[in-house]
Amino acid sequence: MAISFVRTIILYLLVIIVVRIMGKRQVGELEPIELVVTIMISELAAIPMQETGIPLTTGIVPIFTLLVLEVLLSFTEMKNKKIRRFIKGVPSILIYEGNMLIEEMKSIRFNRDDLMEELRLSGYANIADVQYGILETNGRLSVIPKKENKPLVQKDIDTMLQQQQQLTEQMQKKQKKEQEQKAKQKERLIKKQLENKRKD
Repeated sequence: MAISFVRTIILYLLVIIVVRIMGKRQVGELEPIELVVTIMISELAAIPMQETGIPLTTGIVPIFTLLVLEVLLSFTEMKNKKIRRFIKGVPSILIYEGNMLIEEMKSIRFNRDDLMEELRLSGYANIADVQYGILETNGRLSVIPKKENKPLVQKDIDTMLQQQQQLTEQMQKKQKKEQEQKAKQKERLIKKQLENKRKD
């Protein structure tokens, strides 16, 4: 009993360390190869935990082998674009200017209902509001809205306020100029009236 307890603790800590070394990702963000490695690690850790007759190294050695392969593969992917494309694949454009690219969807076996669900989860109920819909290599849909449908950001608000302030200043200058012109016209009219009275 005590042996099973100790073996479980050792394998548990080992799996946590291996997963931490592999990188910080949620299950939904794992690439297919990362998901396969994670499942294999869990299986390899489970066998020595259940069977106390099997040596602990039977689980530890393959787990470390997978870890080393995963780390080496990650470094290779970083250096070589072709290997990265081969292992991870490439993103697929499923929506272009509000239109579904049916042929592309067929080639990756992605149906319309799944696409609409992903759009709704991204906050877009109408496909016509989308400029690009890109299915990333981790299975998530990146949505780039059309220019007119982009949400306001602080920069946009600042620009609008600045434009409004400029318009206000221009209006104030215009009003001031008009008032000055009216005052000058009034002054000229009074001077003219005074000159006419003097002549009389």
